[in-house]
Amino acid sequence: MNVRSHDSALRGGLNFQGGPQAIQGGPQAIQGGPQADRTPKTVVDSAPRELRPAGRERLIVVEDDPVTRTMLVGYFSDNNFDVVGAGSCAECRQALRGRTDLIFLDVQLPDGDGFELAKEIQATSNAGIIFVTRRDTDVDRILGLEIAGDHYVTKPINLRDLLARARSVLRRRSLDRKAARNHNSIAFGDWIIDLTRRELLGSDGKPVALTRAEFDLLAALVGADGRPLSRDYLIEVVSNRQAEVDIRTVDALVARLRRKLIGSGTPVIATVTGVGYKLALSERL
Repeated sequence: MNVRSHDSALRGGLNFQGGPQAIQGGPQAIQGGPQADRTPKTVVDSAPRELRPAGRERLIVVEDDPVTRTMLVGYFSDNNFDVVGAGSCAECRQALRGRTDLIFLDVQLPDGDGFELAKEIQATSNAGIIFVTRRDTDVDRILGLEIAGDHYVTKPINLRDLLARARSVLRRRSLDRKAARNHNSIAFGDWIIDLTRRELLGSDGKPVALTRAEFDLLAALVGADGRPLSRDYLIEVVSNRQAEVDIRTVDALVARLRRKLIGSGTPVIATVTGVGYKLALSERL
């Protein structure tokens, strides 16, 4: 791993984990292996760029701690991302004026709440969102994934793992864009799910409000043609191998969907004992 940082990063209390050549922050040192490159690197300004380097995905790192922000900006710049650093909600909004593919978002920011900012971003941008934060309660994780997050990563940060998650989100979104070229709607029971527009319509033609996680889970069940899906598989669908999320997240999402999918009285999602869940209504058009 070749991570470059400001000299000020040496004073940070970071604990970045990156595999065999880990970056570990203590009070006096950053260790990056015997030949670690400590060439200073300037933090990318949060102002939107006019030109986007060819072949690079644009990433906004929203992190109020300058040492952490510098590390993330440097590492992902070295890994072929066009990176913009933002230390607040206001700077993030400014950076969003340019094309954005992915956002690393802290929850605790000096001028606002990261969850609220995520809702705002989701309403105006198709960028992927990975929460990167110290807040590690189950409630925070579930809330983050239900609101808008593709992943919820807690500090200390494993840089290689975060890079893998970032690339996975971008690959998945690329596939979604390709699928959007074809209109793809499926009818089941009293509902129609539009996989291209990511909408669920009731029998009255009106959309049913679903969070991103709820939609992804329902789409997986509909696509399984009545076959049961395990909770472990549904965790992967919802959070794309987010290790911190467990089966309680899936159970909570299913409960929410059952409350929203009230129509003919026939259960839409059935529990399969010892396995997981399946779509009870298998009629498809």
